[in-house]
Amino acid sequence: MNKRAEKDNNYKEFRLAIAPMMDWTDRHCRFFHRQLSRNALLYTEMVVADAVIHGARERLLAFSPEEHPVALQLGGSDPKKLAEAARIGEEFGYDEINLNVGCPSDRVQSGTFGACLMKTPELVAECVAAMRQAVKIPVTVKCRIGVDEQDPEVALDALADAVFATGIEVLWVHARKAWLEGLSPKENRDIPPLDYDRVYRLKAKHPNRFIGINGGIQTLDETAKHLEHVDGVMLGRAAYHTPGILAEADAVVFGEAAREFDYAALIDTMAAYAARHIEAGGRLGHVTRHMVGLFHGQPGARRFRQILSTDATRPGTGPEVLYSAFAAVEQERASRAA
Repeated sequence: MNKRAEKDNNYKEFRLAIAPMMDWTDRHCRFFHRQLSRNALLYTEMVVADAVIHGARERLLAFSPEEHPVALQLGGSDPKKLAEAARIGEEFGYDEINLNVGCPSDRVQSGTFGACLMKTPELVAECVAAMRQAVKIPVTVKCRIGVDEQDPEVALDALADAVFATGIEVLWVHARKAWLEGLSPKENRDIPPLDYDRVYRLKAKHPNRFIGINGGIQTLDETAKHLEHVDGVMLGRAAYHTPGILAEADAVVFGEAAREFDYAALIDTMAAYAARHIEAGGRLGHVTRHMVGLFHGQPGARRFRQILSTDATRPGTGPEVLYSAFAAVEQERASRAA
């Protein structure tokens, strides 16, 4: 039994998750984030069910054992296809399968899945039921509070009631509407107002279900405040652009003993990982592009970012660039301490 399934009876251990983010949370990003937090639940980018069934599975689904606990997010609206994709994901060793009912992108809408599924909670329930029947690992859902002109009080309850009726225990809610008409995917991440209280009310209605919240959460202090009302917090862009905050997550969110984070050891680990990736035919930039914000707000952060954004992207460069970037950080720290 994998680590995620072992913990299914106590899902509340997963008080912090890193959101699935298209083009960002690939396997290299997840490996990096795992070095910062031992406990956060990691999510893949959304993968379309058809791609899982018919595409290059190893490229789409392979991940490092160190990433556990890690969840596969699927996109689709055909119960049979989602069930088959979920089964394949379980065979690959994922700890959870999540259904995307929140992405507002044009390509998602054209496939009749993602946020537009908020309009058809009965279909979402059919999909979830089929997925649950196909696998032994947990199946979860991530949604919005509504789309377009829907009333979030009605729409979110309808979606939650439908999926909970299938027996699932976990619903992650991005606390914004998605506007499928008139806003771009990028605008949908910022313009619709956040309504955290709506998610809190959902939790109050379902005290025995796991309700997690997502959307616009920037710090671990904010995370702690949300955890007074809901069971879990999902960080997105804050975790990606300022990943250093994850170094404190195990202490702040999970109650582990506070410790001084060993950045030198992190660089060693990531350099070794990058070397293996390069040896397998990859490029350094595939790994380091996720690391540029590591020292955000700290001395040397600008130089670290510059080196990784330029030197690491050149063909043929190796892990030594990581060490050069980190040396610039240490030099800046030493000069300020002198």
